[in-house]
Amino acid sequence: MTYPKYIDRRSGTEKTEKVYGKLFIDLLYGTNWIARFFSFFLLPLFSRVRCLSQFYGAIQKSRLTRGKIKPFIQKFHVDKSEFLDPVESFQSFNDFFVRKLKPTARPIIPTNDTVILPADARYLAYQNIDEVDGFFVKGQKYSLETLLCDAALADRYAKGAMVIARLAPVDYHRFHFPLACLPGVPKPIEGNLFSVNPIALQRHVNIPTENKRALTKLETKHCGTVLFIEVGATYVGTIHQTFTPNKPQAKGAEKGYFSFGGSCLILLFEQNTLQIDSDLLEATHRRIETLSQFGQSLGKIRSQSFVVSHD
Repeated sequence: MTYPKYIDRRSGTEKTEKVYGKLFIDLLYGTNWIARFFSFFLLPLFSRVRCLSQFYGAIQKSRLTRGKIKPFIQKFHVDKSEFLDPVESFQSFNDFFVRKLKPTARPIIPTNDTVILPADARYLAYQNIDEVDGFFVKGQKYSLETLLCDAALADRYAKGAMVIARLAPVDYHRFHFPLACLPGVPKPIEGNLFSVNPIALQRHVNIPTENKRALTKLETKHCGTVLFIEVGATYVGTIHQTFTPNKPQAKGAEKGYFSFGGSCLILLFEQNTLQIDSDLLEATHRRIETLSQFGQSLGKIRSQSFVVSHD
């Protein structure tokens, strides 16, 4: 099975992704008869039996995993000069995984009319969800109502913009507020823990609507109410929220982080509130993700006169 492609936003070039645990992904989500045989028995265990992900996650918090850090950094070319703390200070692989970065490593675009990307991730962006013919595969689009578990809320965002950010294990795994806002209390939605790797998503597009997730409403002054959804995945048993609900948050402030594993963020914007940057839209139209960094531009707020009036 081939490795997924992506556009590196900084260079504008197309690259091939190095997939951590690719053999395991191929085994569970591949299309050949061997993969289908094993996935029939193993996929329900790894995705639905929560204790397996919790057990593996606990292993990654052990001091015994410290030896994995430097080989991982070398293999995946992780820039350790960006780390807030030295590599030697990490007591486990999970410590490295949830690392913080130096403030200068991810400069934030300060202009008030710019919405920023919330995380280091591979992005897909859609200006109007209603007009999309499919997310990861043509003709396959998951239900907003199922994703949000709220029919009225789904109707409100049906013609709005959607941004999907896929965080691979090699990425910085903290996520941040894309604009100044007043965040509410996160709503937990129980679910499975399927992988969010493109190989898995192309076979099973409904994964984001079935996985464990948390939904937070962000009330903003000029961009309506933004929905911020964290989606857990295989080996991600916990979504950590580090912010204080109902307290104003600055653009770029940390919202939380994922423990070990791949994971996903989904942002929903109300209709006509955000104009997504053209390069993200163009790559998405080709069904290829754009590797981008936290703090870079996501798009422009369409109207500075838009004022939130929702309850």
